Order: sequence, then C-alpha cells, then structure tokens
Amino acid sequence: MSNGVKEPDFLTKYRQQAWDAFQRIPFPTTREEAWRRTDLRNLQTETFQIPTKEQSGELPVVPSDLLKPLADDNYGGQILLSPNDIQVSLQPEIAAKGVIFTDLATAAQKYPEILEKVLGQIVQADEGKFAAMTAAFAEAGVLLYVPKGVTVEEPLHSVAWGPGAGLVHFSHLLVWIEDGASATYVHEAASPDEDGQTMHSGIVEIHVGDAANFRFVELQSWGNNVWNFTHERARIGRDANLDWVFGGVGSHLTKNFTELDLAGSGSTGRMSGFVFTDRDQHLDHDTQQNHLAAHTTSDLLFKAALEEESRSVWQGMIYVAPGAQQTDGYQANNNLMLSDDARADSIPGLEIMADDVRCTHGSTIGNIQEEEIFYLLTRGIERITAEQLMVEGFFDPIMQRIPFDGVRSRFQQAIKDKLK
Repeated sequence: MSNGVKEPDFLTKYRQQAWDAFQRIPFPTTREEAWRRTDLRNLQTETFQIPTKEQSGELPVVPSDLLKPLADDNYGGQILLSPNDIQVSLQPEIAAKGVIFTDLATAAQKYPEILEKVLGQIVQADEGKFAAMTAAFAEAGVLLYVPKGVTVEEPLHSVAWGPGAGLVHFSHLLVWIEDGASATYVHEAASPDEDGQTMHSGIVEIHVGDAANFRFVELQSWGNNVWNFTHERARIGRDANLDWVFGGVGSHLTKNFTELDLAGSGSTGRMSGFVFTDRDQHLDHDTQQNHLAAHTTSDLLFKAALEEESRSVWQGMIYVAPGAQQTDGYQANNNLMLSDDARADSIPGLEIMADDVRCTHGSTIGNIQEEEIFYLLTRGIERITAEQLMVEGFFDPIMQRIPFDGVRSRFQQAIKDKLK
C-alpha cells in the first residue's frame, strides 16, 4: 500500500490479476452497445497520474460541510477518504458487536480474513476497462462488515474527496451484510470545480445476506471537471431487502453501471435515482435488474431534469432467468426538459425467460408546460420560483423515498442551485 506497509498476498494477487485484465481489455468505444451514447475521445488518458504524497499536501481539503450529519444528529461511524487525509471513526458500542467499518488499507492489515472473503465476490475485475483499473490501483476504499443477526441503528457515513486537475482517484466500497443483519450507509463522492480534467474510477460491491436489510444512499457531487466511471452491483439473498437511493448532480461526464442481482427466493430490491444536469454535462446510467430466483421483486424509479446543453442517458433492463417464476419487476424513467438544447435518451428493456411473471416498464420525456407556469405567475409567483416549484414537484416521488431529512435537503438545495 502507499503507506509503505506490505499488503497481504491475496490482495497483491488480486491486483495483479486485475492489471492483467486491464492490459487485455480494450478501451471502450462507441462501437460497443453499452458505450454507444457516451464518447470518451476527449478524455485525456495520457495526462492523468495518481496523487503523490507531495501533491496531496497541496490539494484543497474537504469542506467541513461535507462531514456534517445528513442522516441523523450523529453518525454511528464516519470515514473520510482523501489524498491528504484518511479519517475513521466508529462508535465503541457498534464495534463491540463485531461490526467492521474502516478504510481499505486498515482492513488489509487488521481484518485480512474478512477482506479476502468479500473482495471481488460481487464485481469481477475483468468486467470492463475501468473496473480492472480500479481493482488494480484502488487504495482508498471502505469495508463495511455487519455480522450475522446484528442491527446497526445509527447510520454510517463516508465521504470520498477527489480534488486536483490532472489526477486520477480510485475508490472501492465493500459492503457485506450477513444473514439477518441490518444497517444503513450513506456515501458521498465530491470535489471542487477546477480547471483541467480529473478522473475518478470506482467499484461498489454489496452483499445482503438471507433475511437481511440494507439501506444505501449515494450522493454524487463531483466537480464540473471530473470524468467519473463506476461499476456497482448488489447481490440480495433469500427474503432479504435492499433500498438503494442515488442522486447525481456533479461531474462533467459519468458512466455508471448499476445492477441488482435478486439471487434468493423472496428477495426485494428497490432503486430510486435522480440526476439534474446543466451546462454540457453528460450523465449515462446503465441499470440492470436481474431476477435470478423465484418470488423476487424489483422496483426502479429514475428521474432526470436537464438544462442548457446537457445530456442524460438511461438504459435499463429487467432480466428474468429461467425458473424465476412469480417475479414482479418494474422500472420507470421520467425526464423533464428545461431547455430546447438538452437531450435525454431513455431505453427501457425486458428479457424474460419465465412464463409466470409480471414485468412492466415505462418512459417519458417532456417539457414544463407554459400553462402551468402561467397559472403560478398569476398567483404572484416569480418565474424562477415557479420553475423551481415545478422541478421540485417533478422530483418529489424520489424525495419521498429518501429516508433522511438531511439527505433530502441536500438534494433540494442542489436543485435550487442549478435553477439560479
């Protein structure tokens, strides 16, 4: 690891295999279906470097506001991941239950047997060029491990801070919720607006054991200069439940692969996502709901609002495996166009290999109606406020799915900032 401590052999082997995959896998182009709507030719791959210790000391530090509680008055634990600082805290009473919530480097030294058990089990390093690169190089990361039957009442929180033009940042989040356990985890990725490209590449691996419950909230507020690539997947066991909320307002370009694997009978997965784009932002989200067992349920709601010349891409697929009978899968994507120059691509899909299922999808793209704005104007409301109210109303179904007032307020403030 970068701190000079020798890492375990299994981790070195994992990195080497990932590096071999990185060298073998070609760089993605628009000739590939998954990348057809996202062009990377302007990404300055030859200029990026991993931050050195000397550079880290000169980079902007994380704003204190990002470390304030979003989910409750206090967090059960908090981790800061940044080039110039790693901070880890966990309430002693939670640690006494056997819960592990720490950074990746500490996990490699103190909990190697747990790390070896979970690393690379959900997302494979050879799934793509960026996944391989992240697996090979990520030293910043989080391990959350909740033992069997343990309930963590207080939410856990982490912040990944990635400043510095010309730098590349990697993050690897590992979540392993054992059978019958329960936890809530809020993760935010952020950076300042800077001149010159910055890149982030990340992996998120989530295991939710049988009869377990997990709530995961992600906030993406990268700076306007960041090119962001992530591979994220959750595997849900028998009679288990995952509630996954995602909000994205930052980055110059994002390509995100997010999957739900409903692997156990009776498992349930709900995904709620929203993005708000402006300027020339390009946010591309590829979601997959994989029903791999019978009696499984998935529910996806993804909303996007677009200003100026920005673009949103959503590709969604519900897959039902042979034998996954009595599956209930739903996906919806709604797009609100706030500019004639913005563009939204919405591509829902179904692939059903069983005959006793209920799977539906829907997609809408539309503008704010002038009649609705006029109605508010006649009530003495200024136009900017009227538009803000319309956008807030559009996003309200997502906001109602967010379990915490602080997270909801952060999203709502981001909406107001973009409408100024």
